[in-house]
Amino acid sequence: MKKFEIKIPRQVKKVIRQLQENGYEAYCVGGCVRDAILEREPADWDVTTNATPQEIKKLFQKTVDTGIKHGTVTVLVDKGAYEVTTYRVDGEYEDARHPKEVTFTKNLREDLLRRDFTINAMAYNEEEGLVDLFGGISDLKGKVIRCVGNAADRLEEDALRILRGIRFGAQLGFEIEKNTKEAMKDMAPNLRFISGERIQVELIKLVVSAHPELLLEAYNLGITKVILPEFDRMMQTTQETPHHMYDVGIHTIKAMEYVKADKVLRLTMLFHDMGKPEYKTIDQDGRAHFKKHGIRSEEITKKVMRRMKFDNDTIYKVSKLVYYHDYRMPAKAPNVRKAINKIGKELFPYYLEVRKADVLAQSDYLRQEKLMNISQIEEVYGEILKKQECTSLRELNLNGKDLIALGVNQGKMIGAVLEELLGIVIEEPKKNDKDILKEEAKRILRESFQIEIK
Repeated sequence: MKKFEIKIPRQVKKVIRQLQENGYEAYCVGGCVRDAILEREPADWDVTTNATPQEIKKLFQKTVDTGIKHGTVTVLVDKGAYEVTTYRVDGEYEDARHPKEVTFTKNLREDLLRRDFTINAMAYNEEEGLVDLFGGISDLKGKVIRCVGNAADRLEEDALRILRGIRFGAQLGFEIEKNTKEAMKDMAPNLRFISGERIQVELIKLVVSAHPELLLEAYNLGITKVILPEFDRMMQTTQETPHHMYDVGIHTIKAMEYVKADKVLRLTMLFHDMGKPEYKTIDQDGRAHFKKHGIRSEEITKKVMRRMKFDNDTIYKVSKLVYYHDYRMPAKAPNVRKAINKIGKELFPYYLEVRKADVLAQSDYLRQEKLMNISQIEEVYGEILKKQECTSLRELNLNGKDLIALGVNQGKMIGAVLEELLGIVIEEPKKNDKDILKEEAKRILRESFQIEIK
């Protein structure tokens, strides 16, 4: 790794300088130092200091008490917000996540010692340069994730660090050091104490990383057994069919690798086959079948995502794509319009990506035919968009008010007529004309409801 000089943002320099000019130590610390050394854009710039929270607040005009109990004050400078934290030593951890109390210290080494991994335990300022007391630079060069000090102690303090270690490995393409890995395996059961929200944050970062396959490391270390046992069941489910060459778990990992690093897409590929273990059957020839497994996969998806406290929009999108991930059709315009209606225009491009990734993670059997079908569907979809053909009730050129004007006043009847009209237009887009639709509506009312409208 080449010799470096960290370029600190102007506002962060102002914060550090203000502390130093008043007799305090101050450094950039943690992830921002790591990312700057790796020539990655830091998401946040955090500052550590021997000034107490009250001393910090006296030095800056605008501050927010974001975590003052644990020594953190957010300083507002030139429209930027920067967390400034007092050097501290954590007390006893009572819930495998949070210290019962913290003690402020004047010693930078004691503060860095409490941090999770060596690559996150470095500090920097322009006067002194890099403070690397635990081999962070060496581990960055060696591409290693290693706990600071005794691995068991660090992971016992905060069980979330077990999952964070896997996530950092996935994001950076680093190996986990042997003692750290052994401690992760031993401490994995403590993840049961971690909230669903915290698990969710780390899982998303892992699956959208450059190396989602590190989920296998989490499986081998017993981590998924605690946070995602549904994945373990997939790893234990074989697929005796010419369409597949991997068990369900490995197929899932491959499918995630074949799709772009988008949260909705990667989560869809993670969940898409979770119903297979329960829906597996073997015929008399020894061939496996997983008929309608998408139904169960959708149910499991919703259950797991609610357990991890995902937002409703992400749950809706992912579960719908999971349900339709194996929806197949001839590449004919009426079939594609019907599929767009079921899946939705917004999600249809995602559906196509899901189908491709699923096929690419299967065996070579009929692969080219499957990919050709998806490609042709994509072409037809493009033509449908270009022609602005109707695929939903919102795009139908007749609405409930028009039916009321014709004399229909029952809500259920209005809904049924509109659905039938949509079906007609999906088959024949040229019929999406108000006058034509009025006549079709009269016919439907006459034939299906025995209502005559002139």
